[in-house]
Amino acid sequence: MKKIQTFFWYCSGTNPRLLEKTETDHEKYVGIGATIFFTGLFAALAAGYALYTVFDKLVIASILGLIWGLMIFNLDRYIVSSMRKKENRWSEIGMALPRIALAILISIVIAKPLELKIFEKEINAELVTMKQEIRNEQEGLVKEKYDLEKEGLYEKIEVLKSEIRDKTALRDKLNRIAQQEADGTGGSGKRNAGPIYKIKKADADRVDMELNTLSKTNTALINEHYEELNRLNTTGLAELSALEQTEIGGPAARLEALSRLTTKSDAIWWSNLFIILFFIVIETAPIFVKLISRKGPYDHLLETEEYRFETAILKDKAFIHSELKKESEAMEAKEKTFVSERLDMKLDGV
Repeated sequence: MKKIQTFFWYCSGTNPRLLEKTETDHEKYVGIGATIFFTGLFAALAAGYALYTVFDKLVIASILGLIWGLMIFNLDRYIVSSMRKKENRWSEIGMALPRIALAILISIVIAKPLELKIFEKEINAELVTMKQEIRNEQEGLVKEKYDLEKEGLYEKIEVLKSEIRDKTALRDKLNRIAQQEADGTGGSGKRNAGPIYKIKKADADRVDMELNTLSKTNTALINEHYEELNRLNTTGLAELSALEQTEIGGPAARLEALSRLTTKSDAIWWSNLFIILFFIVIETAPIFVKLISRKGPYDHLLETEEYRFETAILKDKAFIHSELKKESEAMEAKEKTFVSERLDMKLDGV
């Protein structure tokens, strides 16, 4: 039990030798140290999980996660141990604000990977949707590229077919006019196969020959265009089949999925917020405990110890200044005065 207590004292950044003399502060610093330790532990777990999603290797993720946890632990320990109790409460708050801001930032960094783990099932489902969206987007780009070419070919085919239909309609019309001239139902109204009929028949035969030539030419072009369409369809299908299935699952994609989930679901949004607040409370707890607690025996001993050290430094500096002044006695008056003034300025600035 004593070893555990000493370990948590170390975690809180206290001086065990001084803390041993203040029994009333033992439990307070055990609590502060335990909070700092478990914050570092949470940080190691969170970073380990986040890095595992990147490297997919347990050993590497564990080692890097442990390093991250130790760094957060050391940073928290420094933040708490660097705080000093002052007589002026507002002065304490002013000194604590930067540390609180840093603690909040650390808590958000720690919380985010654990949020990803807590909502892992929901995130995995959202990743499937995101993957399908990416696939649809890729297919859309491929289809769009070939659809423009195919649309142009269909337009050309339609123009060629339209020319054949128009020429066929003209041929049929001229044949009908010649027939009406022959049976007296149209044209001159006289039933005969005379010169007028022959002229009209010749026009119909000429257009029929033009139609035959046009049909051969246009049909050949139409077939070429259909072959090109088939080639484009085959190439497009091959390109679609060659599309690689995008694998997403890294931290960035998971954060994006979590962001989408919080937008879609109020329940997840609130849960996400409470998790962040929970870690903020854990991370800032040691600072607030030290901030709101009264100045205890340990603080008095620490202040005395630091003051003893400061006065020892002043004593050493004063001694050195005194020795230098003695040495300057052998100098000329001007140099002696210069050295004396400079040394006094240094001593006053201590």
